[in-house]
Amino acid sequence: MGTVVVIGVFDGTHLGHTALLAAARAHAAGRSIIALTFWPHPLTVLAPARAPALLMSLAQRITALHEAGADEVLVQQFTAEFASQSPQSFITTVLLPLHPDVVVVGENFTFGANASGNPATLLNDGRFEVVVVPLVAIGVLASSSTLVRQALAVGDVAMAASHLGRPFAITGEVVVGDQRGHSLGYPTANLALSADADLLVPADGVYAGWLRIAATPDPHRMPAAISVGSNPTFQHVERRVEAHAIGRADLELYGQEVTVEFVTRLRDMVRFNSRDELVSQLAQDVLAVRAALT
Repeated sequence: MGTVVVIGVFDGTHLGHTALLAAARAHAAGRSIIALTFWPHPLTVLAPARAPALLMSLAQRITALHEAGADEVLVQQFTAEFASQSPQSFITTVLLPLHPDVVVVGENFTFGANASGNPATLLNDGRFEVVVVPLVAIGVLASSSTLVRQALAVGDVAMAASHLGRPFAITGEVVVGDQRGHSLGYPTANLALSADADLLVPADGVYAGWLRIAATPDPHRMPAAISVGSNPTFQHVERRVEAHAIGRADLELYGQEVTVEFVTRLRDMVRFNSRDELVSQLAQDVLAVRAALT
């Protein structure tokens, strides 16, 4: 028995991507589903100046594809040599060795040198069935990784979540920060982001969301006030992501991997003139988070 091959970059595994996997499951009939993805992002090779920050690490992408229904995830290294091959060469050297009975792609899928291959190229080959999945749209906006990035760039995490099908999330190890939050009565988990410097971080601001401890067998989501930015109230602070688990001053998270999920943006990052003014605003932020998550 052959396979069902689903092809795409799959950064973010948004609603359009999950629609591809759903179509693959509908046509599987007992066949194994292989998700063929590319690493690094094609623009990193083709146009480095336009290469986007990513919505997921490769490991997160692989996990998400499995969760969406892929039995196997095959990572194709995207190099200049790979990009220069003809569409027919791609079919012969990459696709056919996977023994596809069915190939599933989006309607805007292109491949081969100069993006000269498209779904019609696959259909004309004739050696496998081709399922072309229409774009998924919310209102007039088609879900895409680019759209999600644009939403996050302006802090519209709610729009990003609507196209992802889940809240946008960042995972990182908790490291020792300035510990100002603890002294103010609002301890925060400071996420180390340097290892994932190519991953996208939402626009500066304060957000309502959730904090999860990744190592917990059944990860428990805690309501959280999430701060993104350099904290202009204090000088010489690098850009960071910090999360305060509301009502939890007892957490010992240093060295643990946590995930923060962004639900909605509450306000801009602003500079306060005094400690009391900052503490007062933090109390208001906690109330706003509770309201946003109910």
